[in-house]
Amino acid sequence: MSPREVFALRDHLGTALTERTISDPRRVISLAKLSRGCCLGDRGDELDGRSVLIATSGQLLAGLALIEIDGVARRMLLCPPDLKAEHLAGIVADAEIDAVVTDEPARFSDCAVDLIVPVGLPQPSAEATKSVRATEWLMLTSGTSGAPKIVGHTLEGLCGAIIGDRPVPGDAIPVWATFYDIRRYGGLQIFLRAVVGGGSMVLSDPGEALADHVARLNARGVTHMSGTPSHWRKLLMSGSVAEFAPRYVRLSGEIADQAVLDGLKQAFPQASIGHAYASTEAGVGFAVNDGLEGFPATLLGEGRGAVDMKVVDGSLRIRSSRAAHAYVGRAAAALTDSDGYVDTGDMVELRGGRYYFVGRRNGIINVGGLKVHPEEIEAVINGHPEVRMSRAKSRRSPITGGIVVAEVVLTPEADPARADAVRRDILAECRARLAAHKVPAMIRFVPALDVTPAGKLARADA
Repeated sequence: MSPREVFALRDHLGTALTERTISDPRRVISLAKLSRGCCLGDRGDELDGRSVLIATSGQLLAGLALIEIDGVARRMLLCPPDLKAEHLAGIVADAEIDAVVTDEPARFSDCAVDLIVPVGLPQPSAEATKSVRATEWLMLTSGTSGAPKIVGHTLEGLCGAIIGDRPVPGDAIPVWATFYDIRRYGGLQIFLRAVVGGGSMVLSDPGEALADHVARLNARGVTHMSGTPSHWRKLLMSGSVAEFAPRYVRLSGEIADQAVLDGLKQAFPQASIGHAYASTEAGVGFAVNDGLEGFPATLLGEGRGAVDMKVVDGSLRIRSSRAAHAYVGRAAAALTDSDGYVDTGDMVELRGGRYYFVGRRNGIINVGGLKVHPEEIEAVINGHPEVRMSRAKSRRSPITGGIVVAEVVLTPEADPARADAVRRDILAECRARLAAHKVPAMIRFVPALDVTPAGKLARADA
């Protein structure tokens, strides 16, 4: 590929619109100025043809490094903030890492990598960075156990659902934000939507109180916001929701049940509210904007556009130009089947012309020898008007081997004196809609539920 054919991330920055920015709680960077600056101390040419690990203490420097390195490095791997130290050496070997870009060089002093380049805020540069190749983008899966897998993408594939979605000339510049970290697939998609789609980007910060985060979103004029259903439930439980008025609200990363969709519609009556299906391996599959959980069965089939979908043994499978092209590593498994489909492992059921997500294939809990998807139980519980979120799990029983128990967070408006009545209501609804072995044997009300760094409800059987 000749240099003229290479189109890298920096080529989307522009030099005229100084209103476009990327910001975190402490800094605001002009994208126009960034196109004429350097965050690597004019050492970017040392990364030419290298396989680079981007490992920074915060999202802002990671985003700046992505922009500067794309089109220069052979490949770059975006390191998430929660990567366990014991997995680092294996990932460095599997991704053939021979350079690290970081603001924490001491962390990698024993990493057997011969080049460490410091990254900082952009400074004026005498010479603009040139795009010389199509860089391979590597990301890590967000599995909760074992070493994460390395997934290979291209910028073209990552932007497959974005190109052509730029604002119309004369329209207000969209200001994007997300509860996600941009070093995970969901957050990276929003970062790319801002940079490639002609907008600005407001980054989250894990140490920031939710009320302060919302105040900053308002101060920066955020118009487009995304997160997992768990992220949005936390916002709906807070006292800050009334202060926020985005015009575009999107959910992804977990099952969006009807309760959370209805809650968001009530909170943001003027907003476009929808949920998208995407994964690190399968890419962006589709978006649903009709206000209903699940997706129409008419989306399945081949030759319907950029994405082909089918269901095999209850699992959704996707073939797409937006998908990753391979797992990367010394013992990497095949990413797709012989027909090019990614088996997502997300289980669906067809009901009345619409498919509903029921849970992950590897997230099934065992209850007395019977298999149960916890998300199916949670969807029923979350439908109660006084419930904000819930988590179903199994607990060992000396009689049946396992029973279902549920932890439930009530809405801020719920009357604590009605706890017993709410418990009876939930159990009655579960008995009416679920098989007997799926009905919780115990319901415990809790003030909050843990969420993983990827924004998903933390799950661990008792």
